[in-house]
Amino acid sequence: MKVNKHVNLGNGIYSVDARYICPGNACCYLMIEGDQVAIIETGTAYTAEGIHEALISLGFGIESVRYIVPTHVHLDHAGGAGVLMQRYPNAQLAIHPRGARHMINPDKLIEGSKAVYGEEKFTQFYGKIIPVSADRVLIIEDGEKLYLENRVLEFRHTPGHAEHHFCIWDQASQGWFSGDTFGISYAAMASDLDRFIIPTTSPVQFDPDKLLASIDLLMSYGPKRFFLTHYSVVEEPRKKADLLREQIECYREIAYSLCHEPDREQKILLAVKKMTLTRISSAQPSLDLKAVEKLLELDFILNAQGINIWASKQEQKKKSDV
Repeated sequence: MKVNKHVNLGNGIYSVDARYICPGNACCYLMIEGDQVAIIETGTAYTAEGIHEALISLGFGIESVRYIVPTHVHLDHAGGAGVLMQRYPNAQLAIHPRGARHMINPDKLIEGSKAVYGEEKFTQFYGKIIPVSADRVLIIEDGEKLYLENRVLEFRHTPGHAEHHFCIWDQASQGWFSGDTFGISYAAMASDLDRFIIPTTSPVQFDPDKLLASIDLLMSYGPKRFFLTHYSVVEEPRKKADLLREQIECYREIAYSLCHEPDREQKILLAVKKMTLTRISSAQPSLDLKAVEKLLELDFILNAQGINIWASKQEQKKKSDV
C-alpha cells in the first residue's frame, strides 16, 4: 500500500500514516486552524519524519504547532511525543491526568511494553522513547476545552480501553478523535458493502462496562464521523457503535464461559478469533478472510490478553467480596 504524505479529510483535518507495523495500521492527524496546528496522536519515534514532511508540504513551519495531543499513553499513540516536543518548541503536550507522569518519566511505560512485545519487537515498533519536560505538559481534565485559534476542542475522559484515555470532540467537523475507545477498522477491512470495526481490549485496563459507557457518551454528542487512530475516518457512527457494543458483550460472554478452563487465555484467543471472523465473513463476504485473519493476528492476541486479565480481576474481586 502506497503511503501518502497526507490525506485531506476536510474541515482543516489531514491524516498522516504513522508508519507503524505496516501502511494503513495507524495514523496521526493534523488539525489546521488559521496559522496554528494541533497534532492529534503522535505515533512512534518513527512517525515524526512523516509529520514533518506533511507540515512542510502544507506550508507550515515548526513554530506553527500549538498542541501535541495523544489520546492515551500506549506507545502507538504517544511513543513519538518526546521526539515531536523536541522538534516543535512552541507546542504544549495535552494529556490525560493519569498519563502525564508516564510522558515525563516513561520508564514504566517502556518496561510494560517490552513485557508484552519483547525487546526486539519493542525496538522495531517504537524506537527510542524520549521524556517530555514537565513544564510543557498540559493536564486536561474531563470536560475541559482548548482553543486552536477560535476552534473549540472539547476533551472527555473515556475509560474502558485504558484509564488514561480521553477523546477529543471537534465541533467544526462534528467528529470525535477517538483513539482506541471507538475500536479499530484498518483500511484493509473495508469492502464495497461497508467497513468492519472491532473493539480493542489490549492489556491491562480493559473493562467492558466502562468501555460501553464511554461509547454511549461519545454517541450522545450526535457525531457524524469518527477519526480513528486505526485507521482514518469512518462514517455511519450509529451502525459502528452497535457493532462494537455487540462484540464487547460477546467478549464478556466468552470470558465467563471459559472462566474455569485451563489455558484460558489461549481458548479466549481462539473464541475471539472465531467470533470475529464469522461476523466479518457474514457482513462482508467479498473480503479475503485469510488476509483479514493475518492482518488482525496481533490484535487477536492482545485482545485475548486484555480479556483474560479482566476475567482474572473479576475473580479476585469475587474472592475479596466473600
